[in-house]
Amino acid sequence: MNTHGTEVRQKVLTLLRDGAKNTDVARRFGVPPGTVSYWKHVDRVKRGEPVTVRPSLLCPRCDDRDLDQASYSYLLGLYLGDGHISHYAKHKVPSLMITLDDTWPGIQDSAEHALRTVFPHNNTCRVRSKGAHNIKVYFKHLTCLFPQHGPGKKHERLIALESWQQEIVDAHPWDFVRGLIHSDGCRITNWTTRVVGGERKRYEYPRYFFTNVSDDIRQLFTDTLDGLGIGWTHCTRHGNPYNISVAKKASVALLDAHVGPKY
Repeated sequence: MNTHGTEVRQKVLTLLRDGAKNTDVARRFGVPPGTVSYWKHVDRVKRGEPVTVRPSLLCPRCDDRDLDQASYSYLLGLYLGDGHISHYAKHKVPSLMITLDDTWPGIQDSAEHALRTVFPHNNTCRVRSKGAHNIKVYFKHLTCLFPQHGPGKKHERLIALESWQQEIVDAHPWDFVRGLIHSDGCRITNWTTRVVGGERKRYEYPRYFFTNVSDDIRQLFTDTLDGLGIGWTHCTRHGNPYNISVAKKASVALLDAHVGPKY
């Protein structure tokens, strides 16, 4: 139902066609700016005028907008670890939120940079929570880019990459691994003792861990490691079978070169 009346709408359109600004017309007639924009859009379509779609509305999947694949691969790893998509009733569009610990401000910066690169026309923000920040972006087509979204927890449903996602991960595997480790992994220094010449000595060595309850996400991680030639083992810690360990010297060196400690 048109609550503003046909006469008001026609006066608004007449001014818009003469070049008046949307905000000025909306203020003059007491019509919401969004309504004025909608009337203008419909009028231009009816008259056959070219209509420009705002870049912020374009989707890399639906509209073939350019997508920075390396940044997306990294962001996909972060999403599978510490991200989720939600759509609150008061919000027009859903949001992607990556929750990252304040202990690692550099990773928060990397996550925000990835969001800005993948969504260059959308605003990003940081929302403080206890001991962490939520790095967020709002976009109507988030589920097009992250089809793994669904009801419930990730480890309670199937998590599988679509073919186009797998192609991106195959092309940018280190970015994907880095995103997964930055979300659910760590680099630590292990130690052990050995008896050398009758004397027990302590030896330290670096080691990477990745921990995720989802069998599917751990499989995505280890499959990518296999493709990169990284040796890994399952590791049960404190009765928890959800850990992947990388401890071999050559493999740790590769991870150091491409991932490194959290920062």
